[in-house]
Amino acid sequence: MRQLTTWMGVILTGMVMASGCGYLHYVGTLKPADEALQEAGAEISDDGTVTFMKDRLEVSLRPMTDEELNRQFAAASKSGPKSTNPYTYGNSKYWDIQKTPQRFTVFRLKVKNYQYPKARLDPLKIIVEADNGREYGALSLQQLKLYYGTYIVGYRGNEYDRYEKRKDILGQTLYPGDAIFSGQEQEGYVLFPPLHPDVRRITVQVRDMVLRFDFRDEPVETIDIRFSFEREIGRIYADDRIEFLKG
Repeated sequence: MRQLTTWMGVILTGMVMASGCGYLHYVGTLKPADEALQEAGAEISDDGTVTFMKDRLEVSLRPMTDEELNRQFAAASKSGPKSTNPYTYGNSKYWDIQKTPQRFTVFRLKVKNYQYPKARLDPLKIIVEADNGREYGALSLQQLKLYYGTYIVGYRGNEYDRYEKRKDILGQTLYPGDAIFSGQEQEGYVLFPPLHPDVRRITVQVRDMVLRFDFRDEPVETIDIRFSFEREIGRIYADDRIEFLKG
């Protein structure tokens, strides 16, 4: 519950607190950092995907925008506060500033295994490390159920129906973390709390991806993979003027 409270605090800090000072925090879209900051063997695609390659194993990570997620789940993103897109606030807006906060930091993770008999990547071992020392852990399905369960009154009626719809989408689209056998591919979303507005650069650390198992199905070879992303940050004023912060 503490983690849920923390990321709600991020939203309020980024969208509301600064309004008393005459500006809101501005954050741009996450994009891949320079290739020199990526893991050796990584490639950057035009769509913002960073792909790490080891022989015929590929691990790809791409930051998703709320606009992209709303388009993907269009039917679940058109009902304002009652939207059932579990990744965003849909087309909701704060009534006073007409802006939509970011609900989560979302990445699309894809693994192609054409090299090893069996591999496995546990999404809950992924950590986001910010350049200013902040850390964010991946959110589990159970944590997300708890988060959305707080909206339910009496576990019946319309709110419960919306809860079930969100849960169904999450169950179908989160990265599953199952074993990936030779010749198979696996993809899905990995979620983190929204980044604080002072975060400019992040490193996504994929920890302990298993490449080989022994006869007892215990890991005998693992690898850590690093992905680097960055975004612009600054202040946006009432006249829509943006002042970018340098760093």
